[in-house]
Amino acid sequence: MSAVATPSVSEQELAGPPELPRDPWLWCLLIPAIFAALASIRLTIPSAPYFDEVHYLPAAREMLAILEGRGEYLNREHPLLGKQLIALGIYLFGDTPLGWRIVPLIAGTIAVCASMRALWQASQDHFATIAFGVLLATGFHLFVHARIAMLDIFMAMFLSLAAWFFAAAIRKPETGRWRLAIAGVALGCALGSKWNAVPLAMVPGITFFAARLSAGRRRLLTSRRGVPVPGISLLEAFVWLGIVPLLIYALTFAPGYWLSDYLRPSPLAEKGIIGLHREMLDMQASVVSPHSYQSTWQQWVLNKRGIWYLYEFTDSAQRGVLLIGNPLTMLLGLPALFWCLIWGLYRSDWAKVATVVGFGVSLGLWLIANKPVQFYYHYMMPSCFLLAALALVLGDIHRSAQYRWVSYVVLAGSAAFFALFFKILTAGELEGPMSFAKWAWLEGWR
Repeated sequence: MSAVATPSVSEQELAGPPELPRDPWLWCLLIPAIFAALASIRLTIPSAPYFDEVHYLPAAREMLAILEGRGEYLNREHPLLGKQLIALGIYLFGDTPLGWRIVPLIAGTIAVCASMRALWQASQDHFATIAFGVLLATGFHLFVHARIAMLDIFMAMFLSLAAWFFAAAIRKPETGRWRLAIAGVALGCALGSKWNAVPLAMVPGITFFAARLSAGRRRLLTSRRGVPVPGISLLEAFVWLGIVPLLIYALTFAPGYWLSDYLRPSPLAEKGIIGLHREMLDMQASVVSPHSYQSTWQQWVLNKRGIWYLYEFTDSAQRGVLLIGNPLTMLLGLPALFWCLIWGLYRSDWAKVATVVGFGVSLGLWLIANKPVQFYYHYMMPSCFLLAALALVLGDIHRSAQYRWVSYVVLAGSAAFFALFFKILTAGELEGPMSFAKWAWLEGWR
């Protein structure tokens, strides 16, 4: 009698289904909370407007003057939404340093959280998501702009929200429709905050089109099958990612109809939105006079040229605020971008490829922009993608038992440089007029 053969069971089958990656949602709340707590230190110092606050605060005050039946159209070379949000802070908390800077602080905190959620949805990498939060919070760019009434932080907040919901729509297509709708609204708000958002705002729509085109659908415009979001046709995606952003952007100009031009009617009412935009473009291109802090994209990438937003005796002490990138991570991020490009294409790891595309698109704007005088703060969005690439590489390293320690050393080093520069990121009290030399390690940081 022959023995009955029993089917073998593999170790994988005995182990059950693979363990799903853990969502680091708690870290996505904790790290932004720590960021907010640190950024709130000396938030009201200096007690007078500094750097570009001198342009945006008067414009925000004039928007509040609409409530009293008046209001002059100031700083018209930029869209209105960022200045409306600054005005909201003044309305709620008074025309004080706290009122000027509280909404930027909230925007910066949301940007850190939303950026972490975007990377999680794109990569499903637990450690990389946490690392990204640490790198962003200690990367200087978002931190400095979360403490000043400028427009850049609002653009960053809305772009990070758009990235989060777009990545989540791809990850969870059953909820893709409302997520794409929110992404479209966020893109419109980003455009309404600052024009620097334009190239990045185009990326989701182009990505959707390219992905659907690569699937080779016969009914390209109307088919709901295939990547990146099954159930959504290309025509519908055009509505959410093309039409909705433009409508929201147009709506952000509504208060402009009540802003006067001295004794004349509102420039928006007089010229129309298209005529006003022609004037805005002319004003953007008209700044050609050399500036002591102007710089080039090559200097941004190498972190060779900073800007002292503040350096003077104010509030009973010598104080300074320096915008540079974190000296460690801004340089480590460059080989990380190269790694993400090569490995991302080789392994079809689209989260890695997306960081390189985002960096290239946001930096590429300044290679072709008709804006002769450029500044290091234009590197804020490229730096965020650079840090995302570094975080993904650290995630890869962390999965290696032999070199895991490297990932922790990089994060600790980023935090250490942040602590070293903390005093001149937060207008701390300095010893004297020459104290800047302690941190001005390069000639371009002076």
